[in-house]
Amino acid sequence: MIRRYGLFALVVALGLAAGLRDGFDRWVAATVLPPVLVETSVEVHDRHGALMRVFPVENGRVRLALRLDQVDAGYLDMLVTYEDKRFYRHAGVDPVALLRAAAQALWQQEIRSGGSTLTMQVARLLENSGTGRWPGKMRQVRVALALERRLTKAQILELYLNHAPYGGPLEGLRAGTLAWFGKAPARLTQAEAALMVALPQSPETRRPDRHPAEARAARDRVLTRLDAPEQDLKAAIPTAMKPMVRLAPHLADAARREDPLAPRHDLTLDAGMQRQVEALARRAVKGQPRGVSAAIVVADHRSGDILASVGSPAYAAEDGALGFVDMTRAVRSPGSTLKPFIYGLAFDQGLAHPDTLIDDSPVAFGSYAPQNFDGQYRGELTVREALQLSLNIPPVLLTQELGPARLMASLRQGGARPQLSGKPGLAVALGGVGLTLNDMVQLYAGLASGGRAQPLVWRKGTEKQPERRMMSRAAAWQVGHILAGITPPPGTAARPGQIAYKTGTSYGHRDAWAIGFDGAHVVGVWLGRPDGTPVPGAFGGDLAAPLLFETFGRLAATRSPLPVPPPETLILSTASLPKPLQRFRPRDAAFTGDARAPMVTFPPDGAVLRQSGDGIPLKWRAGVLPMTVLVNGAPVLTGVRRRDAMLSTLGPGFSRIQVIDATGRGAAVEIRLD
Repeated sequence: MIRRYGLFALVVALGLAAGLRDGFDRWVAATVLPPVLVETSVEVHDRHGALMRVFPVENGRVRLALRLDQVDAGYLDMLVTYEDKRFYRHAGVDPVALLRAAAQALWQQEIRSGGSTLTMQVARLLENSGTGRWPGKMRQVRVALALERRLTKAQILELYLNHAPYGGPLEGLRAGTLAWFGKAPARLTQAEAALMVALPQSPETRRPDRHPAEARAARDRVLTRLDAPEQDLKAAIPTAMKPMVRLAPHLADAARREDPLAPRHDLTLDAGMQRQVEALARRAVKGQPRGVSAAIVVADHRSGDILASVGSPAYAAEDGALGFVDMTRAVRSPGSTLKPFIYGLAFDQGLAHPDTLIDDSPVAFGSYAPQNFDGQYRGELTVREALQLSLNIPPVLLTQELGPARLMASLRQGGARPQLSGKPGLAVALGGVGLTLNDMVQLYAGLASGGRAQPLVWRKGTEKQPERRMMSRAAAWQVGHILAGITPPPGTAARPGQIAYKTGTSYGHRDAWAIGFDGAHVVGVWLGRPDGTPVPGAFGGDLAAPLLFETFGRLAATRSPLPVPPPETLILSTASLPKPLQRFRPRDAAFTGDARAPMVTFPPDGAVLRQSGDGIPLKWRAGVLPMTVLVNGAPVLTGVRRRDAMLSTLGPGFSRIQVIDATGRGAAVEIRLD
């Protein structure tokens, strides 16, 4: 009887066990898992893979993606040994550890210790649940069992490495090691690894910067359990959390705007160079008036890659500099930095040669009468000298012959996007057009590349666009050779001939520019106020040029040499040039008067004026000083070295006024005085 019922009881027990097992399996299988593909921070990397920028995820957290093969093997062994030594043998729950924790809880009337496996900790991290109450523990058990059935051990460990907290906004081992040690998880020492093992259990109460004693004690417990050497126990604890790298913030923002779903952006920039150039920009604005900003672009004109791009000295609104505005993309007046392209076009069109003589004398085109920056005129000089001295009259004369529209077309051919409202006029020759610093660096890169313009790029993998020729290689070399002859700013290590550069100052001292190149790199510098208000006394040669040469000094210990002249380049003295190239003359010069002859601008011929006690003002332009003034054939003023005078001896009625320059050329007007 007993044997018969005993067998029946065994069958029933086995059936119940099987039912419980099946029910348990269904319970685990029905578990709704939290999302395991949680958002990680978008990262920006340089050309070599170095981290340049990290964008936080929700609530400002920094959670950096990490693969298992990117982690030091010693750290993984230490983590498993200390946290869950049976990790690779259990199915998500460690019965031994749970029984121990339960016994302690019953005895102490509260949960005092562990029992949680790494899988259970992953369950807690994914659901952001608490650790100290039984309902929470049971939920973690259920999720842990389900995770073990659906994921591999490696995947579970990887989830832990991506979600474990390390204090403050840090989540994941990679964020923790970068913030506390400034290094990747693959290069941890044993003492550093021990701290990273200990921190996630109580990330705020063990934060090294706030609770160094607690952090050291927790780390040492890990090391002691693993029988670490004595020197590891003496290793220093980090005293501060390193800020996440934030290089090239403007370009990083632009990359994310262009592709908001990409988890990673790889740029052509060089992080080391970017860091140095940003420091130069910050130093450049120290001591400057409030609100002055700076922007710098460095590119390799051989490859078309941008290597550094600084949109402002600080990515903030401090000191009124509007640092959030990317001044590499802001449209500004380029001032005299456009002049080299006018000369290059003139060389290409056969209008001039570097040793062609050109007249720097007062001139007017209707109501437009350009003047040199210093108000002085040099008379006849070579085109080479006119460009090196940055005179205003010669490039306007050349633009009049070329046509402003042709200049604008050449700028577009070079990859720039000039902005102008209305029809282009002669003022574009002196900066009367809108261009960005990126535009100007693009144009000078084409000049440095023998007149071949290729679009500069800042994203790795960008498909290269076909090159377009903006001017002949001979013209480009001639312009570069002239610019290389400009004396470097005082105090710079560079010698003349190493860097071809040009400075510029826009109208009203709103923009100070310096752009230059050697055989490998092109650099553009801009200083000014983003809101366009003037900076009194700001000149490109004084402010921007020293910064340009200092930037070149950071690129390499030695300068890459500028190219040799192409074989088709015409290198002759003025006297040896073909007759039409010896002296610049407008194409219609044979049908117009001598542009260098004096011309009376006031009073106009035939004017009727009223007599005044102070006399009648007389003004003229052009002509070689000194001047002689005659009234009705009689000299009244001689040796005049100005371009205006006051006539106080005129009587009522008609008078003929003549001005005669030192060469005998003259002009006359007749007026009537009532």
